[in-house]
Amino acid sequence: MLVHLSAAAGVATITLDSPHNRNALSRQLTAELGDHLTAAGEDPEVRVVLLRSSGRVFCAGADLTEARNLTGDGPREIVRLQRRIAALPKPVVVELAGPVRAGGLGLVGAADIVIAAASVTFALTEVRLGLAPAAISVSLLSRLTPRAAADLFLSARTFDAAEAAAIGLITRCVPDDDLPAAVTETLTDLLKADPQGLAETKRLLTAEMLTRIDRDGEQAARRSAELFASPRAQQAMRDFLTRTKPAT
Repeated sequence: MLVHLSAAAGVATITLDSPHNRNALSRQLTAELGDHLTAAGEDPEVRVVLLRSSGRVFCAGADLTEARNLTGDGPREIVRLQRRIAALPKPVVVELAGPVRAGGLGLVGAADIVIAAASVTFALTEVRLGLAPAAISVSLLSRLTPRAAADLFLSARTFDAAEAAAIGLITRCVPDDDLPAAVTETLTDLLKADPQGLAETKRLLTAEMLTRIDRDGEQAARRSAELFASPRAQQAMRDFLTRTKPAT
């Protein structure tokens, strides 16, 4: 299992636990995450969902080994995951204790509340591999101003949690030591609400994003898949994987 689900006191906790590839969005991880989101959404005892990670990295983005081998249908699965998070009738809170890269930002963009430790960094690195953040644009373009999106999509620069909060990507940046308490406080506040109130309020908040996903998701996924299969991206991914392959 690469993703774990536990539930207690009205909170379903979903933990990404694939340290060997830094929680990259492999076929197995995305399938398990989707199944756990569905289970949490259907559980009448669950009122709030917490998405977190084990290890040092929240999510490294697409699994480039699978993408390099053109295995599976990663872009469509990433679009589906974003829709599943946005459409879930329960708030999804993300706890970020480690870096987020590329496709992982789609999970952040689709979530309702995101709390990050100050040391967390972000980067949309797709352009450096001959790609574009097409599949995750369906959630991110609903969060970012056009200027912020242009800057981060095109430059691929690394930015910190304070900037992420300032531009609307995340909800709050807190000192690293305060992260557990901040998440607990947020969950406690959400649990005070009536489930119907939460569901209907979330419906209002995510309507625009869901409209964008339903309108643009298939085209974005198709374009992303075409780019992953392109000769330039294939060579760039080959070079990247060669550079980052552990010594034997």
